[in-house]
Amino acid sequence: MKKLAILATATLALGGMASADIQAPPGSTYTATRKLGRAVSNILYGFMEIPEQIVRKSDDYGRKAGWSYGAVDGTNRALKRLGYGFYELFTFTCPTYRGTFKPPYERCGEDNRMQMNPHDGLSEFPPELGFETYYFHARTQRW
Repeated sequence: MKKLAILATATLALGGMASADIQAPPGSTYTATRKLGRAVSNILYGFMEIPEQIVRKSDDYGRKAGWSYGAVDGTNRALKRLGYGFYELFTFTCPTYRGTFKPPYERCGEDNRMQMNPHDGLSEFPPELGFETYYFHARTQRW
């Protein structure tokens, strides 16, 4: 009985230590289904870059620049999204970007997170118009 108690205690102790360091790998959130969803959203909603860039350029440089430079830049970004969307749609089962399912766009921000940067690069998903947002730079109220 004494040996059984020692053996059970040792098994529980070793089992607890063995499972203590299990973590998800860094790329575990990027899967084939996320890549497929990203492809579909880029194909269906990539055109939202046009009004988004018109508004952003109007805020930064004025209305004339918004309706000229913003429209051209938005069209360029929308066509990039369409191209990336079809590329990811046809290759969603293959880990094509450095052996992972991460998006192949240019990296944005100082810590290389995929975030919206209107001057260089694309965010992972097309922009949202309106008041809802999922970007990290939005302020939240803390009480």
